[in-house]
Amino acid sequence: MNSSKPPGLAGFGVLKNTTCHTEKKISVFFSIIFMTVGILSNSLAIVILMKAYQRFRQKSKASFLLLASGLVVTDLFGHLINGAIAVFVYASDKDWIRFNQSNILCSVFGICMVFFGLCPLFLGSVMAVERCIGVTKPIFHSTKMTSRHVKMMLTMVCLFAVLIALLPILRFRAYQIQASRTWCFYKTEHVEDWEDRFYLLLFSCLGFLALAISFLCNAVTGITLLRVKFKSQQRQGRSHHFEMIIQLLAIMCVSCICWSPFLVTMARIGINEGRSKETCETILFALRMATWNQILDPWVYILLRKAVLKNLYKITSGCCGVQVINLHMWELSSIKNSLKVAAISESPGSSKQINQQPLSSMGQ
Repeated sequence: MNSSKPPGLAGFGVLKNTTCHTEKKISVFFSIIFMTVGILSNSLAIVILMKAYQRFRQKSKASFLLLASGLVVTDLFGHLINGAIAVFVYASDKDWIRFNQSNILCSVFGICMVFFGLCPLFLGSVMAVERCIGVTKPIFHSTKMTSRHVKMMLTMVCLFAVLIALLPILRFRAYQIQASRTWCFYKTEHVEDWEDRFYLLLFSCLGFLALAISFLCNAVTGITLLRVKFKSQQRQGRSHHFEMIIQLLAIMCVSCICWSPFLVTMARIGINEGRSKETCETILFALRMATWNQILDPWVYILLRKAVLKNLYKITSGCCGVQVINLHMWELSSIKNSLKVAAISESPGSSKQINQQPLSSMGQ
C-alpha cells in the first residue's frame, strides 16, 4: 500500500529488461498439449474411481477412494483453469499491460497456482495418514473414518489451501508477474522484504511437510502390512490394502520427483534474498516439472489397479520364460507318462488289466 506504483501496475516491473524469453508457437503448442492430456487423463481416472467406489462399499476402501477422487478432481480443475489462463497469455503475446490493467488476472492466476499446487500435496499426505490409520488401527478407522468425516477432511484441506493462497491478497500484497511473463506467483525478483520471503518459505515448508508426512505414514503402513503377511498366510481382506499402498507409494514418488525442484528453488530464493543469472530458466524448468505431477497422478489409478497389475504380471511372466518352463515341465511329465503306459502295455498281464478296468468301471 505504501508503494509509489498504482495498484493496477503491480508486478509490471519485470516486463522490462527481462532476459527470460520463450518461443510463442512452441509454448502455446505444449501448453495446449499438456492441458488436453491432463484433462483427459484426470477425467478417465475420475470415471475409474467412481466405478470402484460404487463397486466396493467396504469402509476401509471407500474413504480412500473418496480422497483419491478429490485429488484427481483437484488436478483436473488445475489443468483446466491454469492451462486456460496460460494459453490465453501466450495467445495474447504476453502483453500483460494490455489485458491486465487492474491486475485482476494476475491475482487470480497466482491464487490458482498456489492453491492447485499445495492442495494435491496436502491430499496426498491425508491419504497416507488415512491408510496408516486403516492398517494400524482398523477398529478406530471403521468407526471414525466414515464418508461424512472424509468429506469434512476434504473440505478442511481445500479451505486451508485457499487460505494460504489468499494470504497475500488479505495482506495487500499483489501477486507478481514472473520474469518469463507467462505466469504469476509470489515475488521472486529482488526479494528484500521479510513478508515476501515468508510467503516463499511458507509455500516450500508446507510442501516439504506434506511430502515428509506421506513418506513417514507410507513407511509405517508398508512395514505393518509386511509383518502381517509374514505372520499369517491368510490373504483375505489384505489384497486391497496392498493395492492402495502401491498407489500411495507411486503418488509419493511422483510428487517428490516433480515437486522437489520447484520447492527447493522457492526455498533457495527466499533464503538467499536474491536470484542468480540462471534463476529464470531454473524456475521455468521446475515449474514444468511440477506440472507433470498433475498429469502423472491420474495414471497411478489408471495403471496401478489390481486387474491391470495381474495382467502385467502374466505378460511379464510370459516374457521372462515362466510359461515356457511350465510348458517344458508339462512336456517332460507327458513323456514320462507315455513311457509308463508303453511299459505296462508291453508287459504280459497288461491286456488282462486293461480288460478288467472297463468291467470294474461298469460295475461301479
